[in-house]
Amino acid sequence: MSDYPACPQCGSEFTYEDRGLLVCPECGHEWSAEAVSEGGGSARVVRDANGNELADGDTVTVIKDLKVKGSSSVVKVGTKVKNIRLVDGDHDIDCKIPGIGSMGLKSEFVKKS
Repeated sequence: MSDYPACPQCGSEFTYEDRGLLVCPECGHEWSAEAVSEGGGSARVVRDANGNELADGDTVTVIKDLKVKGSSSVVKVGTKVKNIRLVDGDHDIDCKIPGIGSMGLKSEFVKKS
């Protein structure tokens, strides 16, 4: 087995080194070997639709009408969502939306307020 760490994006064990970068052949992700050895390679960065970095506790605004799965409700454009929480998975954000309740949002449909 190789001495290289698993891919931080997909978890593949088949990583290899190429010109000073570690490369994952399964997802194509490239990252710096120095960042992993310093412990900074595992931090996940979540960005909004405009490219701004999001953090826990931020307030975001919805930029597109979003249908609520399993309901006839719709989250309207311009809805402000306070105190978000970043999570791993398909939906990057866990939050409570006024009038709807707890739900998960994708970061590509919000902008930082």
